[in-house]
Amino acid sequence: MNEPAERFLPYGRHEIDEDDVAAVTKVLRGDWLTTGPAVEAFEAALVTHTRATYAVVCASATAGLHLAMMALRLGPEDRVIVPSVTFLATANAARYVGAEVVFADVDADTALLTPATLEAALARAGGRAKAVMPVHFGGRTVDLAGIAAVAERHGLAVVEDAAHAIGTSYAHGNEPPAPVGDCRYSRMAAFSFHPVKTIAMGEGGAVTTNDPALRDSLARFRSHGMVRDAAAFENRDLGLDTDGRPNPWYYEMPEPGYHYRATDIQCALGLSQMGKLSRFAERRRQLMDRYRRRLAPLSPIVRMADPPSDCEPAWHLCTVLIDFAKAGVTRAQVMNGLRAHAIGTQVHYIPVHLQPYYRRRYGTLRLPGAEAYYARCLSLPLFPAMADGDVDRVVDELAAAVGLR
Repeated sequence: MNEPAERFLPYGRHEIDEDDVAAVTKVLRGDWLTTGPAVEAFEAALVTHTRATYAVVCASATAGLHLAMMALRLGPEDRVIVPSVTFLATANAARYVGAEVVFADVDADTALLTPATLEAALARAGGRAKAVMPVHFGGRTVDLAGIAAVAERHGLAVVEDAAHAIGTSYAHGNEPPAPVGDCRYSRMAAFSFHPVKTIAMGEGGAVTTNDPALRDSLARFRSHGMVRDAAAFENRDLGLDTDGRPNPWYYEMPEPGYHYRATDIQCALGLSQMGKLSRFAERRRQLMDRYRRRLAPLSPIVRMADPPSDCEPAWHLCTVLIDFAKAGVTRAQVMNGLRAHAIGTQVHYIPVHLQPYYRRRYGTLRLPGAEAYYARCLSLPLFPAMADGDVDRVVDELAAAVGLR
């Protein structure tokens, strides 16, 4: 009799409960499928959690980063500093508005932008840098205060790519811990609610800010650039009735925007998931602690970056650093071997400065920290529904794959 197949463990996965299904079903049976009360409710929940003044929900974190670039009025004469170890969207958002990207190196163990690597990138920017997009990689924060200090000296707007970091808190000096997204050290922060992130709304994102003008720009560009505020109408003869009141159908488009709205269906799911954020984050921390203990005997062939002291991550990724050459195996061999045992893994990320588009545009660039990180990184399964025994299985099979068992 054949033994039952082991459950496949992807590197990341959403967790949907019956109350999430009920929340979405309620919207489907209601009066609004999009641009309704669930959007406002989810934005309010994000404000409560992040302690930012405003939140603007949108179609994805990519859309959020693009909206942030538009709200800052960046264009072809400007440069944006982007760490090379990130998803394509961070750099692409700058290109969407015509700005040029200046890639920054990262710490070789954590993949984080540092004040020093930011300064080095600025030296290559020719004095034309207007913004920096630090990435809170894997749920771990950059040194926000240090990045902000460099940005202030150089007149840069800081836009946090917090796609990995909903639920993470950080501290600086004697300050009390604060949630990522409070924008204490930045103009805006962009989040992702993709299914592999800490909470899911299908596809979706949001941008937080404390600046009312930026909030208005984000909301306007999110919906085709339309305005319905009579005080802003330019064609007042078309927009106002004879009694001076706005015509109820009228809107204007001072400049184009995009269709980057999120639906009530998505936001109902996101709102339901927000109620579980602390539980999801805590379970991810527990799993990471177990990984750290179980992986310790595999060092130095397999190791994790030292745990952070300046933040409490809601870990999005469990990334290990593997000396493939010393182990005598390739990364592909390890990944294929793990998959044969029903364990999924992924590489986060190929440094963006190595992508063909950016190499053609900016030429060959050496960023040794990013390249050293990429050469060793592998993301292991991490999601709240994992059992402790799943971690043990992953570590045991990884040890075998690198020849340590």
